Parts: sequence; C-alpha cells; structure tokens
Amino acid sequence: MSRSRAAQAVLLASLAVLVTACGGGPDGAGGTSQAAGAPASGIPDTAAIVQGVQKDAQLNAALPDNVKQAGLHLASNLQSAPNNFYAADGKTPIGYEVDLAKAIAAKLGVPVAHQDMAFGSLITSLQSGRIDLTMAGMNDTKARQAQIDFVDYFTSGITIMIRKGNPDGITGPDTLCGKNVAVVQGTSHQKFAEAQSTKCTQAGKPAVNVTATDSDNQNQNQLRTGRVAAILNDLPSAVYISRTAGEGKFFEVVPGEPIEGGPYGIGVNKANTVLRDSVQKALQALIADGTYGKILQAWGVEQGAIKEAAVNGGS
Repeated sequence: MSRSRAAQAVLLASLAVLVTACGGGPDGAGGTSQAAGAPASGIPDTAAIVQGVQKDAQLNAALPDNVKQAGLHLASNLQSAPNNFYAADGKTPIGYEVDLAKAIAAKLGVPVAHQDMAFGSLITSLQSGRIDLTMAGMNDTKARQAQIDFVDYFTSGITIMIRKGNPDGITGPDTLCGKNVAVVQGTSHQKFAEAQSTKCTQAGKPAVNVTATDSDNQNQNQLRTGRVAAILNDLPSAVYISRTAGEGKFFEVVPGEPIEGGPYGIGVNKANTVLRDSVQKALQALIADGTYGKILQAWGVEQGAIKEAAVNGGS
C-alpha cells in the first residue's frame, strides 16, 4: 500500500462522522442497502445490482468441495472507506470491495462470510488455510506473489483532489507547477510530488511547493481554506472524501487514470489454483455483463476499473 494502515485508520476516523445508517442482506445475499429515511452521504444502494447476479452452474460445479459446502471465507481489514469498512451499526461490512465479493460469490453460487482481520495477518492466514480469500486493498506485487496468488480486480494509484469548481485550474500533474500541494508524510504521494517538482523546474517552470503533514484531516482543512491548491491521495480515498465531505460540496477529483497505478488483488493460497481460477472466471463474467462496472460506478471509483481480471498481473 502507498500509505500505512495507521494513516488509513486516521482517514476512517475522519470519515466516520459522515457515514449514515445503512443496512443490507447477509453476505452473499445482497449489497449495501440504505436505511429507510436516512440520507445517502456517499453510501450507495447497491442491493439490486448484487441481487441481480445469476449463479453460473458450471463455475459452481468446478469449485472445491469444501467451498461448495461451506461457502467462501473472506478476510479484510475493514478500516478503509470506500474499499471496505463498517456501516454506522459498527458490524455490517460495506464498500465496493464488499459488493464485488458478494457478486463473485453469487456468480459462483455460494455464500461469502467476511472476517475483520489485521492487515499484517492476511497473507499468513491464507497460507495456513484459515481463510479462503483476502480482499483488502492489497497491492498485487512480485514480492507478494512469492507468497500467495492474486486475481486482480482494481487499479489504484495517486489521484489529485482539488476544491469544488477547480478555482486553481488544475487538470493534471503538469499543472501543479507553482502550486501549493499537501501530502501525508512518508507516502508515495510525497515522493511523487517531489519528483514532479523537479520536472517542473527542469522545464523552466516554478517548483511545486510540497507541504507534508501527519494526517489527511489536516490536509483537507488546508485545501478547504485555500492554503493549498491540491491534495495527493489514493484514488478510492480521494473519491470517497470528495463524495462525503460537506455532503460533496467541498472537494472534487481531477478526472483521468490513476497516476503510477497498480492493481489491487484478491489473495488466494498458491496451492488452491482451482479456487483461484474459479474466482478469476467469475470476476471476468461480471466485467463482461456490466455488473462490475455498475458496482464501481455506484461507489464513484470507476476510474480504477479494469478490463481483464488478470492472475498475478502486478509488477
């Protein structure tokens, strides 16, 4: 990941007050559903999308017997909106990853149970057989491929967040020259901003004035008050903040593909190639029939959509 899990926890804390009550069917039976009378506040109603997924009998028949009998046991680190996090009730998993997992399980014709687990325990839990899958905003990298296999489902990367209406005219990295830009200390966002500043000066343009802080909260306050013209953040987080902060009236995301993007992958035990291939085929079917795109669009993260569910496609 490009930021620490601790930093994501800080982000979640700052967003928690914005999340309104919502509910949904049990895992595998329906997506996120808004509670009656509750304002949306960035939480989409995806129940109909997930419930519309039809079981593929051939994919179901190919599953390992234990999965057919018990369903999928999937672990996430439920602290990262809008990837996966808890609804206001503190116990219902929601997020675009949760919806994708439910849709994949529905295509395979089995239920899926979510377990909240420390991010650092996910790979070892897969290797020991305690869980079947992980789906937690985990980057598919060559180093991790030596430990587990991945089915890629999303492309994340650095995204530029700006004030609503784009008063500073920022349309991409090259327009950050001469601007004040906030990042979280020690992240890949800071490295990119500093590298972009060097590119600006080498081209005879003003440097990027990079401000590194300890929290997204602090950066958001600086952006709202105009002390900085932009924030660099991960795509899903930037989109969710833009949709929820001030009921969507404070910020927006510069359109375009993620900067220095790389895939997120569903983790699978390397010995369980049958399950890996079944999940890959189910996800590819959801991409082909449009369900995948509808889920991402509902959560506002369609910029990270993939066309092919590759196996171990990261570098």
